[in-house]
Amino acid sequence: MTNKFFLSLHGTIYGLFAIVLFFLPLQVWPLYGVQIQDQYAYFLSQHTSIFLGGLALVTWLLREVTPGEVAKKLMLALLLTNLLGVLITGYAGVKGIFVGFGWSDPVFFAVMAMLSALQYRKQGVL
Repeated sequence: MTNKFFLSLHGTIYGLFAIVLFFLPLQVWPLYGVQIQDQYAYFLSQHTSIFLGGLALVTWLLREVTPGEVAKKLMLALLLTNLLGVLITGYAGVKGIFVGFGWSDPVFFAVMAMLSALQYRKQGVL
């Protein structure tokens, strides 16, 4: 796939998650087995939207990047970010923090990491 398509897809997915976790944490987190017990947990969900939204903005704004050194570094950063997502959400699943639909998070991050790795290989430099 092209960088534009991949980065548009990546940005859209992360942007949607940012919006949902900001506006609907009480509805979303229980699907993963996590309960929002107080205003602090509610805020932490909204706070997470900063990073998801920021990642969405970076990928969306750089979607026109052409293959080269900058694109390769961007794809590597996305790959490593998604691998970190696999590790952290996988840990949450193993520890019993994420249950129910929570199994989908490590799978989601693994798919995004795989797509990032494929896109990384297409950049051709470094």
